Amino acid sequence: MFEQYTDPVTYAKIVDWPNVTAMWRNSLKEYGKNLAVEDGETALTYEELDARVAAMRGALKAQGIERGDRVGVFALNGCGFVVSYLAIVTSGACAALLPPQLDGMTVAGLSRMFGLKALVVDAALKAKLPDPMPVATLGTDAQGEPAEAVEVQPEDPCVIMFTGGTTGRSKGALLSNRAVMTGTKYGCYGIREIFEQRYFLVLPLTHVFGLIRNLMACLYTGSALHICRNNKDMFREIAMFRPTVWVVVPALAEMALNLSRQFKRNMLGDSMKTIICGAAPVAPYLVREYHKLGIDLFPGYGLTESANLVSGNPDNLNRPESVGLPFPGQELKIVDGELWLKGPNMMDGYVGNPQENAAAFEDGWFKTGDLARFDEDGFLYITGRTKEIIVLSNGENVSPAEVEAKFNELETVQDSLVTAENDVLVLEVVPRNTVLMTKGLQDPIAYLREQLNEVNRVLPTYQRVAKIVIRDTDFKRSPSMKILRNQK
Repeated sequence: MFEQYTDPVTYAKIVDWPNVTAMWRNSLKEYGKNLAVEDGETALTYEELDARVAAMRGALKAQGIERGDRVGVFALNGCGFVVSYLAIVTSGACAALLPPQLDGMTVAGLSRMFGLKALVVDAALKAKLPDPMPVATLGTDAQGEPAEAVEVQPEDPCVIMFTGGTTGRSKGALLSNRAVMTGTKYGCYGIREIFEQRYFLVLPLTHVFGLIRNLMACLYTGSALHICRNNKDMFREIAMFRPTVWVVVPALAEMALNLSRQFKRNMLGDSMKTIICGAAPVAPYLVREYHKLGIDLFPGYGLTESANLVSGNPDNLNRPESVGLPFPGQELKIVDGELWLKGPNMMDGYVGNPQENAAAFEDGWFKTGDLARFDEDGFLYITGRTKEIIVLSNGENVSPAEVEAKFNELETVQDSLVTAENDVLVLEVVPRNTVLMTKGLQDPIAYLREQLNEVNRVLPTYQRVAKIVIRDTDFKRSPSMKILRNQK
């Protein structure tokens, strides 16, 4: 189904690679002289990146790292992270990506829990680590005698990534080479111009969205990746690098749009053509407003456990509320309103956590915890989370995300949150002030409240809110910019 959204030449180049090593060898052969990655301090072509990766493989080999071993990466976003990750996985080992905000004792504990044989550490983070560490440590700039890449099988482990999963408790999802490469390939579907682009990275590389859809999709397509190391410099660096593709969460896309309105110019530059938006619900407003700037914003859906990608929306203007069409090769079904998945992109399981694995899988199906529906054309819609269902005393089950989506369709609403208070529904709203200011209103809040009341009046009785609170501050958010449901 994605062929119609891509020209035949581009679509034919989207092929399966059995592992990261095979993909990397192809990219090196096809795009060797192209810029691969830069971070403001270092800029490397594919050939130069390969030389550093080979030297790091040599350093790992000198530490006794072999195929199947697990090696941690505790590093900030930057070229050093990219070199370390590629060196580990092309050595046939499994990279455990540890978020840089973790404290040293937690890193030491995870090293034991994950059975790490070594840890690659950014110089800026080394002081965090306890002495002694339970494993050997190398710097992200470690070099040895260049070593050849190791052949691995598709089912061999590739990466361990942190996730809250379906229960919200942090754990490590183990993704095979097959899963990582399937997720990477999915990221190339549905976009007309995907090869040899210029990507801009602000997401953490320890997050699956940053790793798979930003870094891996970039390397797969022979594109260049600019790593923004400080988000305060984001727009200055965008003006210098002139990216064509931005992979981002909705809150940052909203911020860029608001600033564009405020300064009366496109803050993302004239070169930007594509925004891949996910990790949280995407307001249809963003799709429509970015189209006016000549930028296609594509919503999508995925999880850490699915190697990031399950679906993408190439028909974004006609169905902006949808997270799109499922990518090929998967099986999806809805059981009691919950989306269940099977496919080559799915994780092998949570590392060392049999109880969580037993809860997450049933008869080989992964239970996402997401409430979903399909329309008549097969487009997928996420309507909430099973764990967030509000049960009222009259027996009605309310998905707050489904109610929020109705209010979020208003161009004057930036975000909203529905909670229960004394057995009635309460709506909190963050206004989209940049829109309200353009309307020349004497009382913008009264206007917004009337709009909210109009939406509320046509909702089914059990979804109507009894109280509306208009906020003057944003909601508390997670590191991935999702609203935290418990705002206390």
